[in-house]
Amino acid sequence: MPSHFIKPQEPCILAGFHTDPLFEKQEVLEIGVNPERKEWTFVLNGTRQGSPELWKELAEAIKARVPEVSSVIFSWDGEEEQNAVDSDAAYLERAIKQINKKQFESPHPPKPATNGWNRNQGSNGRRRQLLQNNINGESTPIIDLQEEERNVVINGEVTAFNSRLTRTGKTLIMFDVYDGTDTLSCKAFLDQPEELGIKKGKWVKVRGNLQFQSFDNQLSLMVQGFTFVDSPPTLQDDAPTKRVELHLHTKMSGLDGTIDVEQVVELAASLGHDAVAITDHGVIQAFPNAYWAGKKHGVKIIYGVEGYLVDENDIKGRSYHIVILAKNQTGLKNLYKLVSFSHLDYFYRNPRITRSLLEKHREGLIIGSACEAGELYQAILTNDPHAVEIAKFYDYLEIQPLKNNEFLIGTTHVQSLDDLANVNKKIVQIGEQLNIPVVATGDVHFLRQEDSFVRTILLAGHGFEDAERQAPLFYRTTKEMIEEFPYLNDEKVQEIVVDNTRLIADRIEHVVPVPEGLHPPHLPNAEKDLEDMAYENAWRLYGNPLPEIVDARIKRELKAIIGNGYASLYLIAHKLVKKSLDDGYLVGSRGSVGSSFVATMCDITEVNPLPPHYVCPNCFWSQFFTEGEIGSGVDLDPKNCPECDTMLNRLGFEIPYEVFMGFHGDKVPDIDLNFSGEYQAAIHAFTEELFGSEQVFRAGTIGTLADKTAYGYVMKYLESVNQTRRNAEVNRLVSKLTGVRRTTGQHPGGMVVVPPDKDIHDFTPIQYPANDSKSGIITTHFEYHALDDSLVKLDILGHDDPTMLKYLEDQTGVSVLGIPLDDSDTMAIFSSLDSLGVTEEQIGTPVGTLGVPEFGTRFVRQMLIDTRPQQFSDLVRISGLSHGTNVWTNNAQDLIRQKITDLSNVIATRDDIMSYLMLKSVEAGDAFRIMEQVRRGRGLDEKDVAILVEHSVPDWYIESCNKISYMFPKAHAVAYVMMSFRIAYFKVHYPLHFYAALFSLRSGEFDAQLVIQGERVVRAEMENINNKGNDATPKERSTVTQLEIVLEAMARGIRFLPVDLYKSSDSFFLIEGNALRAPFSSLQGVGVNAASSIVASRNGEPYKSIEDLRKRSGVTKTVIETLRLHGALEGLSETNQLTLF
Repeated sequence: MPSHFIKPQEPCILAGFHTDPLFEKQEVLEIGVNPERKEWTFVLNGTRQGSPELWKELAEAIKARVPEVSSVIFSWDGEEEQNAVDSDAAYLERAIKQINKKQFESPHPPKPATNGWNRNQGSNGRRRQLLQNNINGESTPIIDLQEEERNVVINGEVTAFNSRLTRTGKTLIMFDVYDGTDTLSCKAFLDQPEELGIKKGKWVKVRGNLQFQSFDNQLSLMVQGFTFVDSPPTLQDDAPTKRVELHLHTKMSGLDGTIDVEQVVELAASLGHDAVAITDHGVIQAFPNAYWAGKKHGVKIIYGVEGYLVDENDIKGRSYHIVILAKNQTGLKNLYKLVSFSHLDYFYRNPRITRSLLEKHREGLIIGSACEAGELYQAILTNDPHAVEIAKFYDYLEIQPLKNNEFLIGTTHVQSLDDLANVNKKIVQIGEQLNIPVVATGDVHFLRQEDSFVRTILLAGHGFEDAERQAPLFYRTTKEMIEEFPYLNDEKVQEIVVDNTRLIADRIEHVVPVPEGLHPPHLPNAEKDLEDMAYENAWRLYGNPLPEIVDARIKRELKAIIGNGYASLYLIAHKLVKKSLDDGYLVGSRGSVGSSFVATMCDITEVNPLPPHYVCPNCFWSQFFTEGEIGSGVDLDPKNCPECDTMLNRLGFEIPYEVFMGFHGDKVPDIDLNFSGEYQAAIHAFTEELFGSEQVFRAGTIGTLADKTAYGYVMKYLESVNQTRRNAEVNRLVSKLTGVRRTTGQHPGGMVVVPPDKDIHDFTPIQYPANDSKSGIITTHFEYHALDDSLVKLDILGHDDPTMLKYLEDQTGVSVLGIPLDDSDTMAIFSSLDSLGVTEEQIGTPVGTLGVPEFGTRFVRQMLIDTRPQQFSDLVRISGLSHGTNVWTNNAQDLIRQKITDLSNVIATRDDIMSYLMLKSVEAGDAFRIMEQVRRGRGLDEKDVAILVEHSVPDWYIESCNKISYMFPKAHAVAYVMMSFRIAYFKVHYPLHFYAALFSLRSGEFDAQLVIQGERVVRAEMENINNKGNDATPKERSTVTQLEIVLEAMARGIRFLPVDLYKSSDSFFLIEGNALRAPFSSLQGVGVNAASSIVASRNGEPYKSIEDLRKRSGVTKTVIETLRLHGALEGLSETNQLTLF
């Protein structure tokens, strides 16, 4: 049985295992993997095609090329339903249909129903069968369900839910139920899509037949009926006065804690605990989420850290645990400074805090003695006579339940639980002697006792041999904690468990970890400068006075931008773009910034978001198309001005401003920009110059356990203890592990700017990415999204497209901005090969977009084949479809193939929803809200559906909305396509320069030694790699992509010349006649540095020998042998001595 499913990067991967044309069209939805049985299950789209013998051949081919696979199974999602037909429920349903059919055929027509049944309810019959008022019968523990069985009843919590439309038009619903013993998958089919209310976290009682499913080789409950039930009585804390937990670890305690901060705060609230501390190991990355959880559940968050204390004279020596709590906002800033210093200056295996540093920044902090790894506990354990002096350093002392430290029994100083009790008693005694409060803490690492298994898996995956000896580090009620200290008198127990923990909590003020509100750097006169710039450029384009639609848009945007204090953000982006343009590099916009017309008028983006329109550059006559009758201004027919006969400009892409800054214009603008990769460092330096290096930091990221890694932890552990679990239970355990912090990193282009009147520690600590001091980069400690609403983040990303366009413009003299976006020959390559003069047999694809950004992958080429785009707006829609999740596959693709609608009407980008609904007269606020829900994968609720039906929105559109998980912004798609189309223009009209630029950007991936051997050898290598299937390395797959483009260039008559010692460049392909001269770096084994050294060493003087070449260039013997093999050293003697003769 598959224990995990993976989604292939390329849906048509079967074509790599077999040459039959059928497999070029067969899309693999997912691959089920069973490591134990070495079995792969390919789940394919649609229904079975081809003969059984052909599929048997394919299975054998896969096994032959992937030795690790012993068994291959193929299944089709369109046949899933058939797998359930044999169930009693399906049999009963079929029987009922037969009875109804006979009744209908009766000569006596049925009487009208009197129970409220009507035609609309009839389509919902299966819903009525499933959702029932009551389910009779006793529930069976899921752990006991191991064989097929009829009329099974289970009761538990829904841990996962999914639904999708099958090829037969029915809706398959799937949900997992956990009852505390195990988890079971449940399935049912609905005649019509229906909202049943099943959601993760709800409790259900389910009746059905337990069947073995050939589809996934699992026992599943084929649901006959279910009802919602109350969850079991929740944990209660009946103490009249509750305790406060002061020592707790979340998933941010690197590969140690397993608690979601939201869940623990919710639990604290449900128990009536009015405060809880967050004290992760050495880091404070849970603070932002803890703040919002506390606000949501009404729980006071105590912000702290369990640090590593060391003395200055022994930084690399033993460290002791110490708990540091922020008493107030001053203390929080000091805590941030300590975390920064510990990561930047004193990191050794973990972030360390020196005692003197702690003393220097102690204001506003409360210091606790921590756990058994604290210096006080260790001093008492080892009978250190200075224990009392050590205790004086702390503001409170800490003791824990004895079983927390049971692992110490058998060590030098501990032989029994009594010895551990004596340590705790001594700490209490010292507290009394020094009048320092003593508190009882849980050192919480998992939520409740039953969750200890999850931490066992985590620690085992991290290499701990004693992972199964879990201490009871769970969140305790007041009563549970009181019961841990029977060796102390009742009064003292009440003091340490309740009174003192509340005493510490009461000392702590309301603290905000990240200041609320945006704190942007303010540029002088930003508001006036922005307004002047926007209007001046608008007047230059549209005349003065402006057309009403333009004037209204500018006024509305400026009111929101200036009114919310965002003018400086726009001006900053303008300065960055202007700097790049002045230096000769185009800039591409990302995200939704192209939705802002003011951004367009300030040259931040070239995307014009107004409705498609004509405008005269001479007399400013204009005509706007506001009813959706044209996809984009580019698609308008060329036309002369009716007033002055000047050729009109055709502009506009119809993008609502609300997508960028929210319905009320108060959303912080996120301006993402694509700079040339080779220019990125320069623009980063300019940013620091603009604001000062002390105010600019790289945006930090947090790397957590992903599903795949967490799955590996679970399966590895189960294998080590010789256990198996159902897929549903494995997935539940995986969900518990995902999100655990592994490491930190940096955003590829994000830079955070701190205003001059603030310090970075007002917002976040700082650190090196992955604690690598050699990186030379300092990032925010908090994940950058936590700072989105507080600090300005500039996304200054490096991208190949601007680099390539600069090269092409420099080499051809063609102005990139002057390229017509409606060039018919260029447009043709997105649907045919006519403009390239090649055939499908020559290049292996019927469209000409190989090497064109956004449109060159197999996935997108198939989209082009399915849709045959004819105009620019079609390309924008394809870009949106290709970047969305569940937008094309099993959604728009099916609608187009079944001719239900066409490319121009499917939902392609998030903006399409708002624009379309407003055209259907849906109120703007509802249109915006529905767009936001759908683009985030939340689908439509009953209220939304009612609104859409009322406004005659077709059923297919509503169903499409409910399938979507993520949607791409239209402005981003437009920006991408504008770049891609310009590059495609050069491919059509300047092929030599196009291929030279393309291969130069990827010269390290090129294999000149292979390519110069000609087409036959190139094709043989491609076949060899393709035959490896999934065993092909990423480098080999990249090679295939390169070779596809090489074959196309060859088919267009372009020759490839070998590397020449004197003619070749270091990394650029040079044009010689109708051929391309390969650079040194295109030889595998000759790196960029070696290539540069060879070129630099030439100096116009011939090499006397190979020895001379080595001395002058400094290259290695490996490089020399690579050049020799390629034939680049022919005619050169080995040593200088031979030149004497």
